[in-house]
Amino acid sequence: MANWALSRRNLLAGSAAAVSAAGLNTGAIAKAGKAKRAPLMIEDQGSFAVGGSVVKAEGVVDQYAQGPTGQTLHGDHAYIAYQIPVDAKPLPLVFWHGIGQFSKTWETTPDGREGFQNIFLRRQHSVYLIDQPRRGRAGRTTVASPIGTTPDDQKWFNTFRVGVWPDYNPGVQFSRDPEALNQYFRQMVPSTGPFDLKLTSDAIVALFGKIGAGVLVTHSHSGGLGWQTGMHAPGVRGIVSFEPGSNFPFPEGELPAPIASSSGPIEPISAPLSEFMQLTRIPILIVYGDFIPAKPDPNPGADGWRARLEMARLWRDAVNKRGGEVTVIHLPEMGIRGNTHFPFSDLNNIEVADVMSAFLKQKKLG
Repeated sequence: MANWALSRRNLLAGSAAAVSAAGLNTGAIAKAGKAKRAPLMIEDQGSFAVGGSVVKAEGVVDQYAQGPTGQTLHGDHAYIAYQIPVDAKPLPLVFWHGIGQFSKTWETTPDGREGFQNIFLRRQHSVYLIDQPRRGRAGRTTVASPIGTTPDDQKWFNTFRVGVWPDYNPGVQFSRDPEALNQYFRQMVPSTGPFDLKLTSDAIVALFGKIGAGVLVTHSHSGGLGWQTGMHAPGVRGIVSFEPGSNFPFPEGELPAPIASSSGPIEPISAPLSEFMQLTRIPILIVYGDFIPAKPDPNPGADGWRARLEMARLWRDAVNKRGGEVTVIHLPEMGIRGNTHFPFSDLNNIEVADVMSAFLKQKKLG
C-alpha cells in the first residue's frame, strides 16, 4: 500500500517514455498498419466452449425414435478462441469484450490495422478471446429474449465518444474513412438472451479453472464482470480494464452514493468483505480515454463516462485502503490524446498497448 503512489508514477513515466521512444504519430501508425510484417509464429491454436447449462425436456416425441424421448439443450456457455505463440510468456492474456460486442473487438481494427490480439501475440503473449454467454459465437441461450431492430448506430457513435453525430471529436484517434465507420458499426451484435451477471461471470471463472493462471483484460461492460471473476477465480493474477462502466463492488455497508450524470446515475454494488478482499491480492490497471468532461455535461454520451471515471477512482481508493494495487489512468493526463471508448483499436493503439505492456512488466505479469 505504501508504494502504490510511487508505483503509479513509475508506470506513468515508463509508459510515456516508451511512447516517446517509439516516435509514433497518427500518420506513422496508419502507414505502419499497412506495411509488410514478419510472420506470426503460432505453436497452437483452437477453440472450445466453457461453462453453461443444460435444459432437458421430458416426453418430447422424436419422429426417428419409438415413443417419447428426452431432448436436451446445451446453452449459456462462453466461446473461447485461443492462440499460443512460439516461446510464449508464462501468463496468457484473456480478452473480454464490452456491451453489444463480441471477440471482434480485439481482432482487426475498424480501419484494417492489427488489433490487440496480434499486437500481443507479437509480444509473445498467449491470447484467449471470449465471446460471453448469449453473445456472438456463444449465442445458444436457454432463455429466450427478443432481439431489437431499432436503428441506433448514431447513439453508439455518441456514447462511444467518436463524436456527436455527424461530427467527429476534434483530434479523435478514429479514421475518417467511411469504410472504417461502416466496419465499426458492423462489429455490433445482439444479445440472444437476458443478461445474467452470475451466469456470465461463472463461465469465465470456469475458463480460468480450465487454463490456469492468467491476466484478464476487460472492456466497458465486462469491467464489472471482471471484478466478479477476480473475486471468484484464483487463477486471475492481474486485471487490465479499459473504461469499465458498471458494477463496481464495494464492501457491504461501505457503498458510496450513486454518481449522477445526464445519462443516468452510476451505482455501486455490494459484495461481502471476504469476496472484496480477493481483489486486493492482484495488481489492477484501469484505463480511460479522452473526451470525458471534467464537470457535469448535458451531453449524455460523454457525461456518463465522467461519472464512471469518478466511480472508478472511488473504487480504487476503497481497494487500496485495504492493501490493494489499483492504478487508474486517464490517458490525456499522460499526454496520450484523442482516444475514444475503444482505446485499444484507435489509430494510436500501439501507444495504448505500450501502456499496458509497461504495467505487465512492472507487475511481473509478462
